[in-house]
Amino acid sequence: MILKKDSVVTLAHGGGGTLTQQLIEEIFVPSFKNSYLTPLNDSALLCLNSSRIAYTTDSFTVDPVFFPGGDIGYLSVCGTVNDLAVSGAEPRFLSVGMIIEEGLKFSELEKIVKSIKKAADEAGVVIVTGDTKVVEKGKGDKIFINTSGIGEFTKDLTLVPSNIKPGDKIIVNGDIGYHGMAVITARESFGFSNVINSDVAPLNRIIKKVVESGARIKVMRDATRGGVATVLNEIAGSAGFTIEIEEERIPVAEIVRGACELLGFDPLYVANEGIVVLFVDSADAEDVIRIMRKEKYGEKSRVIGTVTDRSEGIVVEHTSIGSTRVLDLLTGEMLPRIC
Repeated sequence: MILKKDSVVTLAHGGGGTLTQQLIEEIFVPSFKNSYLTPLNDSALLCLNSSRIAYTTDSFTVDPVFFPGGDIGYLSVCGTVNDLAVSGAEPRFLSVGMIIEEGLKFSELEKIVKSIKKAADEAGVVIVTGDTKVVEKGKGDKIFINTSGIGEFTKDLTLVPSNIKPGDKIIVNGDIGYHGMAVITARESFGFSNVINSDVAPLNRIIKKVVESGARIKVMRDATRGGVATVLNEIAGSAGFTIEIEEERIPVAEIVRGACELLGFDPLYVANEGIVVLFVDSADAEDVIRIMRKEKYGEKSRVIGTVTDRSEGIVVEHTSIGSTRVLDLLTGEMLPRIC
């Protein structure tokens, strides 16, 4: 056991990197282990009678709860919708649980609730149940939200890393790093002349278009905590192949790149809430990009890398200056409290 019995949970254990994996694999999995949980996908794949469904849950503790481009309410719906969508299912129903801190203004609570409704309407999902608890002032950081979701499979898909083979292409749907930098710059009030807006968005409609096209999709992930680099590492490790990406192909907006350089962050590790990473058969890659570019949230879709026949299970970036570097999993927490 890597985690020591007398050690304590730190913020880094929630960052999506190595410590998060250790926490899950050494504390939770041994007690909860079963055939549905063991794959550790974004959604559990279940069979009820003759129907295949996806089920997922997520909790949100973002600070600040209102940030440029969104708020914790909109984020809570999009996060769960996207987890269902990348499993290949169509999101249908959501639950919403709120832990509200004493003293939260009703005007702020109402704004959050309206954002939840707005996101649900955009994604085409229905909120069918929920729960509310109130905790003493100083013990809730305004509000925590949990959303769980159920999605229905309309196609016979099982999107898992074991589907990947050498030659498969890796696609992202747009500029990376917006959400993490929007939250951190809003929280710390750096006073930048240009405001960075979060990319938070429901991606189920663009994903549905790709799924319905019949393209040979191998696996999909939304690049939230830990960013694109973490997603690629998780998939490379599970599949046992090496992933190679091209720095010049990674879409990063200048405003995000500038903020990252100033603050010492790597955009590849910064959280997103509107970015999907797709692994597709090389013969279908151009068709997938063409489909995605026609949709909202997909205009900047592009191939960023390839799966190789090397069996190290790592991620390698070819830089713009001709060198290479290995992209490891984060061992600590680069951006706390961003989702």
